[in-house]
Amino acid sequence: MGYTITEKILMAHSGKKSVSPGDLIECKVDLCLGNDITAPIAISEFEKTGLEKVFDNRKIALVPDHFVPAKDIKSAEQLKVLREFARKHRIEHYFEVGCMGIEHALLPEQGLTMPGDLIIGADSHTCTYGALGAFSTGVGSTDLAAVFVRGKLWFKVPESIRFVFKGKLNKWVGGKDLILYTIGDIGVDGALYKTMEFTGEAIERLPMDDRFAMCNMAIEAGGKNGIIAADDITLKYVRQTTKKSKRKWKVYKSDKDASYCEVKEYDVSGIEPMVSLPPLPSNAKPVSRVRGIRIDQSVIGSCTNGRISDLRIAAKVLKGKRVHKDVRCIIFPATQEIYLQAMKEGLIETFVKAGCAVSTPTCGPCLGGHMGILSAGERCIATTNRNFVGRMGHLKSEVYLSNPAVAAASAVKGRIAHPEEAA
Repeated sequence: MGYTITEKILMAHSGKKSVSPGDLIECKVDLCLGNDITAPIAISEFEKTGLEKVFDNRKIALVPDHFVPAKDIKSAEQLKVLREFARKHRIEHYFEVGCMGIEHALLPEQGLTMPGDLIIGADSHTCTYGALGAFSTGVGSTDLAAVFVRGKLWFKVPESIRFVFKGKLNKWVGGKDLILYTIGDIGVDGALYKTMEFTGEAIERLPMDDRFAMCNMAIEAGGKNGIIAADDITLKYVRQTTKKSKRKWKVYKSDKDASYCEVKEYDVSGIEPMVSLPPLPSNAKPVSRVRGIRIDQSVIGSCTNGRISDLRIAAKVLKGKRVHKDVRCIIFPATQEIYLQAMKEGLIETFVKAGCAVSTPTCGPCLGGHMGILSAGERCIATTNRNFVGRMGHLKSEVYLSNPAVAAASAVKGRIAHPEEAA
């Protein structure tokens, strides 16, 4: 019996010669990360141990991204905890305001996440890095503290579901639509503590940014991790990013006789741009069935869809147009490098001329933190990953999830719209 890509990575990092779903194993961690919300708790727990050194200051990443720039005194104090811990332990990968970005876009960009890695983060969307062929998953802050101490963590080997995407994507359809469609099919607990392994000809043609978007939202189906085997597209990407980090990698692929608890097949030629209605990502509908719903705000950015290709798509829709007079459109480039690239390409100018507000990188509105909070009765269409009750503000506000093209078109029309309506 063969092994899945996830099983192979876990096996390699545990030193075991074989593993099976359900096994409890201890694995070495290649990279662990925390942000300004989750890391302070981990730091507090670490300091209780009395240890003077972390396990490896080169394998820890601290990224202040949720409440930055600091929105109030409490958030400023949280940020200070990260800053002082990073200085004390000489954390190599600490990213200050001005050079930081949204963590799940920043770390791959900086070459810190590689194929074959085992990565944990005190943030549920750490599963993003599975797009590179890594095993990456979110953990609690106390687990992060344990890794600060030992560089290891216990895992239960997950079962794997294989998702096969066949056919050719339609115009305006990308990775965000594929994952919304998938979550709509299996539900928010359809992959509970399971690996979501994305395969098929449609996946093989997907650019990296779309792969990141898909793996980012594996957690929204309850997945332990999302993963896509590294291929030529992946390796072209990592060869560029490793010019910064000089990191090495190892490519793992699932065996042909690997065992899956389930196999799901989809023909992508029948998928149009998707919109997830509140209050769950699984409430996914084709945009043609929901266009016309009035909106007050459009948010384009986040760790799901704030990369350069997402901004290019939004700019393509917005160029030469104006945001509807009753709508606020806020753009969040995911990192400073993406922001700079968008400036060079004239995308920022397009956004400003269209009447958008362009922000420094921050998670801000995605978690209802700041920079775009909703009041009672307001609706927002967003390229973020969650639309739970109160996610972006008031409990009586609503969040609709979409790809960047739909979010941009909706900003222009003042209602949920298909990109063709504004193109």
